Amino acid sequence: MPCEGCGLQMAAMQCPTCKKLNLPPSFFCNQDCFKKHWGDHKAKHTSTELQANIPTMTESAIRTFDFTGPLRPGKITARRAVPKHIEVPDYADRNDGVSPSEEKDRLGARVPVLNLKLLHEDHNNAELRKNSDILKVKRVNALSREVLDVACAAVRPGITTDEIDRIVHEATIERGMYPSPLNYYNFPKSVCTSVNEVICHGIPDNRELQDGDIVNLDVSCYLEGFHGDLNETVFVGTPDDDSVRVVHTAYACMMAGIAAVKPKELYRHIGDII
Repeated sequence: MPCEGCGLQMAAMQCPTCKKLNLPPSFFCNQDCFKKHWGDHKAKHTSTELQANIPTMTESAIRTFDFTGPLRPGKITARRAVPKHIEVPDYADRNDGVSPSEEKDRLGARVPVLNLKLLHEDHNNAELRKNSDILKVKRVNALSREVLDVACAAVRPGITTDEIDRIVHEATIERGMYPSPLNYYNFPKSVCTSVNEVICHGIPDNRELQDGDIVNLDVSCYLEGFHGDLNETVFVGTPDDDSVRVVHTAYACMMAGIAAVKPKELYRHIGDII
């Protein structure tokens, strides 16, 4: 087989991602050639899903829905594939998208407390540190922050939120994580993108972001049994004064709430502060 990168014949190294996603095989002559052409080649991993032709609302539903602004739902692409080596949460492959573990937790009266004391007492024990729930939470959130930064950097006038979803999906998989929104109670995408008057949990679609929009990117990733969940609101191009005011006010409220977080603090008190 010819090398996809440089064209030389008798290439024997097969792209492992194409193989895991059951895509047509791609071959390269060596590891250096593969790395050199990775930027162009990885587009193949989602190229079969680029047709945005799936509606999220029927025409009749759109006509009768009481929208609060000019934004209307667009069409979306098919569900993106997750390689088999990625650890998945319990809802990932369910037809109904229900999380049995979450449904069970909802019946309980207590929130689980992670054992931080164990980590402090055995801080020199490498195996305990590796398996510490606290460190697992730190790892998944640190990696999720990287994914959110990648998503925020992609925001610009003219890009679709579906394209941002592709970027988030690939960045999550590249870090060995599962994109938590995907199939969570049948949510069809790997990130939530809430534009303008959409409050939260917007579905990425084929609408292009416009100059002056604001968009919230809600990234959640799953790794080692824990979800990292964080979000940020981004200006698209040049915002108007009202957009700046609402985003800055929301940020100030969030920081005031964070400042109040401490052991034995009541949730309702943090809500009162916000």
